[in-house]
Amino acid sequence: MRLTPLPLLLALTTPLWLTACSKPESSTATEAPTTAPAEDAPVASNSPDAVPATSEPAPATTPAPATTEVAAGEAAASGDDHAAAAEGDARQRIERLLGDVDQYEKVFTDLQRGVAADDAAAVAGLLRYPVRVSVDGKTQKLADAAAFQRDYPKIVTPALKALIAEQRFDTLFVNQQGVMLGQGEVWITGTCLDKACTKSEVKVNNIGS
Repeated sequence: MRLTPLPLLLALTTPLWLTACSKPESSTATEAPTTAPAEDAPVASNSPDAVPATSEPAPATTPAPATTEVAAGEAAASGDDHAAAAEGDARQRIERLLGDVDQYEKVFTDLQRGVAADDAAAVAGLLRYPVRVSVDGKTQKLADAAAFQRDYPKIVTPALKALIAEQRFDTLFVNQQGVMLGQGEVWITGTCLDKACTKSEVKVNNIGS
């Protein structure tokens, strides 16, 4: 058998040995190091799942329904008490502030009857002249009963008739000036007939205005 000379054998095997030895170094150089992200690393703001660290639910400022219902109930009760206090005490207020409640009640009742019957003469007899009236929406004073009866249809309009008819004596507004019907369309007042005011005369001094 023929032997291969040693120098030739070394020349053939050296490239293979060098290639085998260089592979680990090449593999190590080309692989990128892997680093695990920190647990507290911030999330990218453009991520669809990103939630700002400060986004906390705002404290509720709307009162609870139960509280609202209680407040509404208290307000309603207060209104009922006020209405009850104003109901049915006109006679006491007239007696305390104006005196002789019977005169005021008589004038009020006669006014309702006269207006209901369209009795211009009867209504004219209840007025204190010069009397303030409203004719065609304009306030003026009439000197006597004749002037009032002449303009009666313009003064005692259907609306005023309904207001007087629906008014109840025990719910009249009363102050030191007199007794008021509606929102001031009619005022009934008294005047003293002597210095001591032991006697007074109660009349209507404003109607329709």
